[in-house]
Amino acid sequence: MTRTLTRAALVVAALSVLVPFVAIFLAALQPQTNLDPGFEWPEHPQWGNFATAWTSAGFGALLESSAIIALGVVPVAVVLATLAGYGMSMMGSRLRTPLFGLLMIGLALPLEAIVIPLYYDMRSLGLLNTYWAVILPLIGVFMPFGVFWMRSHFESLPKELTEAATVDGASHWRVLTSVLLPTARPALTTLALLYFMWAWNQFLLALILIQDPTMRTAPAGLGKFVQQFGKNIPLLCAGTLIVITPVVLLYLFFQRHFVKGILQGAVK
Repeated sequence: MTRTLTRAALVVAALSVLVPFVAIFLAALQPQTNLDPGFEWPEHPQWGNFATAWTSAGFGALLESSAIIALGVVPVAVVLATLAGYGMSMMGSRLRTPLFGLLMIGLALPLEAIVIPLYYDMRSLGLLNTYWAVILPLIGVFMPFGVFWMRSHFESLPKELTEAATVDGASHWRVLTSVLLPTARPALTTLALLYFMWAWNQFLLALILIQDPTMRTAPAGLGKFVQQFGKNIPLLCAGTLIVITPVVLLYLFFQRHFVKGILQGAVK
């Protein structure tokens, strides 16, 4: 009975995720004159809606901008979060608790509360309307979660690992790179994927700190596309699929590592 209920719950959860994607895909194939696309395969699929959405919104440049921002944020943010997480896990208790508590305030700080000061800071540095105006703030915004994630992973490992390496004369850098990081692949992969998705889907900072529409992220460009084709449901669905496809493919490629990292974090 328990196994049946578990399977039924998994089926319901899977359907709740898959059905919206299928509905968007079917709607994207409807004629553009169809304002109320139903959940059915169209008689004459309009595959050209994807090409029309691509050219109308300029998704080529927008996807390139999202990729540049995401690839600029993820490596630096993962490295800094790993180093800080290791430092927090090895630091003495007197300094660790207040510093970690101060860092965790960032998790409760909404991005909307700092976007105006960020605008003036980027303007004073001459970085407005550049990719750095989004990359640098995102690295800082992502740090609290990344440090928390990596600190939890390092603290969950047996202390005997680091103690044995220290006794053998290994430095902190050697302990981190040769002893701890090989065990952290699922945690690092999960963190990198989360960072990539958050950077790829960035909307607010790209909208305010980058004035050139062609340099904004794909979600920001999709917002303008919605304003332009607000009543063209098939075209909007086609544009939505174009924006989310890279993230979905990346998740499917790293699915095992992602799920393993999430499960390890949950158990720890």
